[in-house]
Amino acid sequence: MAAEVVVVGSCMTDLVRLVPGGGFLPALGGATPRSSERRPSRCPGNSAGTPGLPGLGRAGMAPSWSRLVSRLSPGQESRSGVGAGRGGRSARSRAEERTEHRHRLLREVVESPSLETIRNGLDALLCPEMTLLQQGGRTSLTTRLPKAGETILGQKFFVGFGGKGANQCVQSARLGAKTSLICKVGSDSFGNDYVANLKKNDISTAFVGQTADAATGTASIIVNSEGQNVIVIVPGANLLLNFEDLKRASDVICKAKVVVCQLEITPAVSLEALKMARASGVKTLFNPAPALADLDPQFYTYSDIFCCNETEAEILTGIPVGNLEDAEKVGRMLLGRGCKLVIVTLGAEGCMMISEDEGIPKHVPAGKVRAVDTTGAGDSFVGALAFYLAYYPKLSMEEMIRKSNCVASVSVQAPGTQSSYPYRKDLPQDLF
Repeated sequence: MAAEVVVVGSCMTDLVRLVPGGGFLPALGGATPRSSERRPSRCPGNSAGTPGLPGLGRAGMAPSWSRLVSRLSPGQESRSGVGAGRGGRSARSRAEERTEHRHRLLREVVESPSLETIRNGLDALLCPEMTLLQQGGRTSLTTRLPKAGETILGQKFFVGFGGKGANQCVQSARLGAKTSLICKVGSDSFGNDYVANLKKNDISTAFVGQTADAATGTASIIVNSEGQNVIVIVPGANLLLNFEDLKRASDVICKAKVVVCQLEITPAVSLEALKMARASGVKTLFNPAPALADLDPQFYTYSDIFCCNETEAEILTGIPVGNLEDAEKVGRMLLGRGCKLVIVTLGAEGCMMISEDEGIPKHVPAGKVRAVDTTGAGDSFVGALAFYLAYYPKLSMEEMIRKSNCVASVSVQAPGTQSSYPYRKDLPQDLF
């Protein structure tokens, strides 16, 4: 059976280093979605394991909830705010969210004692400033950035799965879509792990190429306690996806119901995929991320749905998006460039939709939730939208956007990127 949703895009392995000092910071730089499917080892100085740790009792004995919470001192609760984060959250609100998250981890130790919950609880007690970071897999922390030629000792390392194409494909698959990802990774351990991750998510890997000519794309970030960061992204094998790869996958592209593209691979390859889909009457969904100020004008005309966030919209049009009116201006400008339907995602404010068929823009609000981690929410939205376009084509676009907003809103209530994406069975059935 042919795939209904085909994604042509990137896979990115996140190399995460934790260094002593600093505090939890939201994703900074944000060039690549961050995720971590694998729990790192215990906190520094905790190699002895569970037995005999103060406040936790001996292994196999559940400590009292009150004793666990009492070990979180006020000083630990207020570490390292950096002002308002995404969505305008204050440092205090982020600290409250971190506290709530740690309390939840500790409560799980009492209610469902296991090796995993105990490890989580230990992290909450001994490394409170790292708890969400480790699960989110987004950044590294250090008291300061290293100088040229300097080495700073780290204490943890773990690997996560990212890349916009893969993220969007994973979310669509978890909603029940039959999906195929067209991408390229290296013939290395990272590439092997990524292929296994895709298969685990029931994504067809028939057109996931592996090459010895480049390593799997990687991203590495270090952030200090003042919010300064160093980011190194090596696209690697992503940039080797080429026209020949698309030709080999032409059958699956032309028989799909929706084809999704972004810009973390060579732009000309994404554009060719959109053209192939359009020529076969397949609906095209384009997410211009990371945005290019000099984007080829053909992207506008070959995209049935052009979906960008506020930052991408500003790069493309030069118009800062600070409110709904700005989003409307951006939408109209993009329609003028040849788009048929434009969606500007606005985070907690939902989306602005404007189409050439309906001259009146529509604001589709998002439900109010308490966000834990917004990393990858945009990819969750795009993946969900692709699912609804393929499987519920008779829904109005406004209703598809509303449902996609709901799915993305669930993803921000858990840490991580792909690890936070909900499955169909965990969502309200009125979404289907």
